[in-house]
Amino acid sequence: MLPGTGYTPAMSTPVSRRGFLKAAAVGAAATSCSHVSPKLRPRAPVAISSRNGIHAVEIAVRKMNEGLPPVDAAVIGIEGVENDPNDTSVGYGGLPNEDGVVELDSCTMDGPSGLAGAVASLRNIKNPSQVALKVMRRTDHVLLVGEGALRFARAHGFAEENLLTERARRRWLRWKEGLSDQDDWIDLSENGSHGKEYVDGHVERPTGTIHVGCVNDKGDIGGCTSTSGLAFKIPGRVGDSPLIGCGNYVDNDYGVAGSTGRGEAVILSNGAARIVRYMAEGRSPTDACLDALRDIARMTKVPRLLDAQGRPNFQVNFYAINKAGQLGAAAMRPSQHSRMTENGPEVMDSAALFGG
Repeated sequence: MLPGTGYTPAMSTPVSRRGFLKAAAVGAAATSCSHVSPKLRPRAPVAISSRNGIHAVEIAVRKMNEGLPPVDAAVIGIEGVENDPNDTSVGYGGLPNEDGVVELDSCTMDGPSGLAGAVASLRNIKNPSQVALKVMRRTDHVLLVGEGALRFARAHGFAEENLLTERARRRWLRWKEGLSDQDDWIDLSENGSHGKEYVDGHVERPTGTIHVGCVNDKGDIGGCTSTSGLAFKIPGRVGDSPLIGCGNYVDNDYGVAGSTGRGEAVILSNGAARIVRYMAEGRSPTDACLDALRDIARMTKVPRLLDAQGRPNFQVNFYAINKAGQLGAAAMRPSQHSRMTENGPEVMDSAALFGG
């Protein structure tokens, strides 16, 4: 039996060395052809993204139609979201860490070359996905972090700027004021004021991110994920977004997958790589995403992370495309995703592992 295949070859007569090499060459040629078979190519470029990527997927497909590689198309699609101060989970305007400093993470992966680049805990640069692409193209490394990532970005001409917008600063202060009744931070309501800076109610800690996966009409694949990470995180915290195989993974023979949501759960399960492996085994993109979510649910054991029914009490979203251009998405609980196909840009419901 061939290891890992479940296949036992039939007995055959011995072959000469020349015959063996000839057979191997034919087999290699057949394998190579199978990777580029028209049956495995989408009729047109396609892209998938998180809910906040409706414009990103449209841009990515347009760029692929113009001849740009899928990974570059994904990065350009994400750029607009990174630049949007109203999206507080990505780039400029992202919610800061617990010290009020915005730290960004991103990774890119290119199917044809098999290379990847990533940055983590990057400060003062609003487009970490572009820096990650530079790491992939201009270094022999995969991941740069912190001060090293910033120096690298400076060397490549990226301009530094304050990424903390007034909106994000106010939300951070409101969170800080509500942390404890044992410190000296007092919110306006406790001092009898309801001025314009007062934010009513609990301040959420969003885990939003953006992932864009792309497949062009040749069947080549690329992906990118970018985030400002968990709001008000411990400085230096790194989630799944910049980790290859966790928040983003590409295998040019099989597909691309990415994630948003609770990064720690995706890291522990190597979520994106797991999904691509499931697609390689023949699962559809949606089924692969659902199976990866089931794995996370099975692996989540700590009571503080479980609801009353013993299910994970957090959200994880997965997105995937296989080499044939079939798209799929699933989430721990009801959610939506964006996609771009021949039908145009659409926001669609993702498959849900659990109810609300």
